[in-house]
Amino acid sequence: MSDIEGEVARVKDALDRPTLQLLDRKWAAVALPIFVCSFSQEVRSLPAERLHAQVGTYLDELQTAGHPVPAGNGKSLCMQWVRQQWLYREPGADGQEQYRLTSHAQDALNIIEEMTRERSFLSGSRITTIMETVSRVAMDANPDREARINRLDEQIAALTAERERLALGGEIVDASENDLISGFVEVLRNLDGLPGDFKRVEESVTAMHRSILRNLREDERPIGEVLDEYLHTSRNLLKTTPEGQAFEGAFELLRNKDWLSRLRRDIDTILTHPYAGTLLPDEQKKMRATVEVIRSGIDDVLNRRTRLSATLREHIENYDQIRNRELDATLRGIDRELRTWMQTARARSNVEVELFPPALDVDHLRLRTYDTDSERAPEPLEDVSGDAPEPLSLAEIRQQGGPSLGDLRRELDQALTTGDTDTAAALFNRLPGDLRRPVEILGLMHLLARLDAMPEADREPVEAIRPDGSRREFHMPKFALVPTSEQPADARGDADD
Repeated sequence: MSDIEGEVARVKDALDRPTLQLLDRKWAAVALPIFVCSFSQEVRSLPAERLHAQVGTYLDELQTAGHPVPAGNGKSLCMQWVRQQWLYREPGADGQEQYRLTSHAQDALNIIEEMTRERSFLSGSRITTIMETVSRVAMDANPDREARINRLDEQIAALTAERERLALGGEIVDASENDLISGFVEVLRNLDGLPGDFKRVEESVTAMHRSILRNLREDERPIGEVLDEYLHTSRNLLKTTPEGQAFEGAFELLRNKDWLSRLRRDIDTILTHPYAGTLLPDEQKKMRATVEVIRSGIDDVLNRRTRLSATLREHIENYDQIRNRELDATLRGIDRELRTWMQTARARSNVEVELFPPALDVDHLRLRTYDTDSERAPEPLEDVSGDAPEPLSLAEIRQQGGPSLGDLRRELDQALTTGDTDTAAALFNRLPGDLRRPVEILGLMHLLARLDAMPEADREPVEAIRPDGSRREFHMPKFALVPTSEQPADARGDADD
């Protein structure tokens, strides 16, 4: 017996996956370009209303140019792509729903990218890369200690010999243009697969999230058993799936700051090479964003796990052991039927449901009886106007206000005109009592600043008089008062203003 039956089942399973269904659909030539124009490495999610309008605009442009387009508007197509597992709709950080590409759509875009990249993948550098990878994996898989030591000694000897040759002035062999370009293409192929790999890990976490929520809603088991299952699944998620293992490896590398710095330096070295000019601008941009793609993918996975933990914590905190079991079973049944109905319901489908049960004709007592206290007038307020303090006069109120800039300005102008006062502190100390409040010091300094007067390093004491007659000594910056006759003409003009 041949294995043809097993191969048929395997191929059928592959053809039923959303990735190949997207490539095989009639409107794939419309859906894939829309995904390319809407999403990128910088734009990984879009608000729902914005994508609806954007898809509608693309459809109008294609129809105007003579291309056939599917029936429906932007919103209906986006909802259809969600059901076909090409788009994922989720609540955003601000509560507004947003769309993201699924791993199936990302894989389809990668296939199109590889098929349209007109460059050969077979080269000496590609074979060398495969050999180095196989050698490293073989060394990691070999449990023989002596074999590992011998292989490390060979590598150290080869690297040491090459270093000594270069240190003695040996010739640096330049790589051929074909090898460099092939290496560039190999790097780009690996970068194309990064978003899809991270997306698959995120979708695995999302599937576990939904499974745990379904178990919490439907299972009759205690919450402790459900949480034990969640913890076991969460621990094994990154070890039992290929995408989980890849994520765990990338996460370990990301913790190493030296690795990130070396990766950035290597990318800069590649892009500064003259042959890097053969790369398209989009390819150069994609290569520069390598570190950010890794960071963003890991952040998305960690955020998804954080949301799952928050959901479980909220459920545990709000769980009531004494709740009515009959009501709980009824609500679970409604929730189960609603989720079943949503799998086939359309956008405007509805179900007639009575929000309130019909009223019962049952005799009952009045819920409110007459209370004489509620009809009694409130007690009159007590007259306490006799205890009020004496009102302040206008002069007393002004004493509590800001500086008297008008009076201070006249005193300052007189001092500058007569020239009988050397400093601002001396002027303040000879002012009348009502102009020597503490706040007047600030007013005087404000007027000096208006005159562009420059303070000296020294400070001078001034004695202020509060409205209640008490005295307080302050130290203000020393300002020399230059008589108006000795000031330059431009300074006198400013003072007159």
